[in-house]
Amino acid sequence: MKLLYLAYKNLISKPLNTILSVSLLLLSISLTTFVLQVRNQLNQHLENNTKPFDMVIGAKGSPLQLVLSSVLHIDDPTGNIPLDEALKITKNPMVKETIPVSYGDNYRGYRILGTSNEYLTKYDATLQEGKLYEKPFEVVIGNEVAKKINLQIGDTFVSAHGLAENGLETHDEKPFIVTGILKPTGAIIDHLIITNLQSIWEVHEHNDEHNHHEEEHEEQREITSLLVKFRNPFGALQMSRRINEKTTMQAALPKFEIERLMRFLGIGFRTINGIAIAILLVAGLSIFINLIKTVRERKQELALLRTYGANTFQLIKLVFLEALFLSLLGSILGWFLGRISIWFFSVFTENIYRYNFVFSFPTNKELFILILVILTTFLAAILASLSLFKLNVSKTISNA
Repeated sequence: MKLLYLAYKNLISKPLNTILSVSLLLLSISLTTFVLQVRNQLNQHLENNTKPFDMVIGAKGSPLQLVLSSVLHIDDPTGNIPLDEALKITKNPMVKETIPVSYGDNYRGYRILGTSNEYLTKYDATLQEGKLYEKPFEVVIGNEVAKKINLQIGDTFVSAHGLAENGLETHDEKPFIVTGILKPTGAIIDHLIITNLQSIWEVHEHNDEHNHHEEEHEEQREITSLLVKFRNPFGALQMSRRINEKTTMQAALPKFEIERLMRFLGIGFRTINGIAIAILLVAGLSIFINLIKTVRERKQELALLRTYGANTFQLIKLVFLEALFLSLLGSILGWFLGRISIWFFSVFTENIYRYNFVFSFPTNKELFILILVILTTFLAAILASLSLFKLNVSKTISNA
């Protein structure tokens, strides 16, 4: 206990040196834990939302954009495709299931998605209250939508054209009514307003077109994309090539596109991790310099401790306690700073991408980093305490 108190007193006697060492460790740990959490949670989020579908079929353009817009709902669509042409895909024996989706409007920034009930089933979405939509302009809303904009069963609202929040072009004559609220799923469906396809078609057609050209309009129905599930993984590879080469549509594989996206993002993650490791090394050097200065400046005090019965091992233990205190303080504060950074980052991503990062307890990788930090500081302590083996007690005291 006395050694622990002495270690504490030694550290606070040089507050600037201590603050510098702790700050460097804190910055390194916070950067590392922030990147680990963002990467892990983003991976999990992307996997959970793309797992239900093997392929997305839409208009020609960027395949990544097609996946981001039709599965993750964080980008603009590449365009529309004819419904009758898309439904030809369902006749292929390799196809297990297809789900058409159509969108283009929003309410207060939340997308209104026209689809079938099977879309809800794919995300294991069930009702918290109310009932599913049965007629055009009836909607069920995701749990986060209900919380954020306080929509209740029976409430009505009008949609705005486009996917960004605006009130410039609204469909005042065709209001939607909320019939159900979904339970939380942790998936993208929590952030959507869902209705049937007929609602999306009717909200964009004029009355004269509806009355005089209904049969012609039926033939020209369009959807934004078609979500496809295959009976086996080989079907996706075979059909994607055929669709891209022989039709006016485009096929994209969500798993492949997300892996490609994560490889791009991985460059940034690795860069930040590299910076964090460099800061960690500087922190270790700072601790080493701090400890070696302490040993040199307190030789007389250490020599006196020897005269009071302390042996060389106890003096080395004193240096180790100082190193341990610095590493634990820097690691704990760094972990909390990393989690606070995740919270701020989550506010940003939720406003723009409708996805929030959650607080989580330390992972195995983070515990490994803590061990690495402690070993680094212990190495600094070993190097700093080597001179204690050569400490000449009588000479040091006589020179005091």
